[in-house]
Amino acid sequence: MRVVDLNPAPYQLLAVGVLLIALVGGSAASAWKVQDWRYGQQLAEQASLHKDDLIAISNAAADQVRTAQDRRLALEQRLSASEQTHYKELSDAQRNQARLRDRLATADLRLSVLLDATDSAGGSSVPASTEAGGVVHGATRAQLDPAHAQRIIGITDAGDQGLIALAACQSYVNQVSK
Repeated sequence: MRVVDLNPAPYQLLAVGVLLIALVGGSAASAWKVQDWRYGQQLAEQASLHKDDLIAISNAAADQVRTAQDRRLALEQRLSASEQTHYKELSDAQRNQARLRDRLATADLRLSVLLDATDSAGGSSVPASTEAGGVVHGATRAQLDPAHAQRIIGITDAGDQGLIALAACQSYVNQVSK
């Protein structure tokens, strides 16, 4: 028969080694867990700060957009009011010119020009002084032919429209450049 050595020392040493390995492995795992928890907490804080920064940036951008929209709306309103004013001026001038043309066409109104009574070189056959029986007082005047008067009114109408359009353009540029 064979005798089995039942000496517990090598088994105890082996058991202590296994126990040490288990303790070291467990403590390393718990160290990793603690470090993971710390890093997770730091990452959560950074994410929260980053989120707050993004919210602040987003709010600032929204405020800028709102301000720009308000300025654009105010400009559009000023331009609309200016356009209405200039349209009214233009239509009033056109209405006055049309009324003047109608009065000239019906001979209700006649255009005349002042004559220079001191100009002897002009060769005018119009007398320099008024006659005793006349109703015209003041300087000597000559009436214009109605066709010439119509052309003069047309020229002044185009000039008035040009001046009104120029004023509208200047107003637009002033409003936009503010």
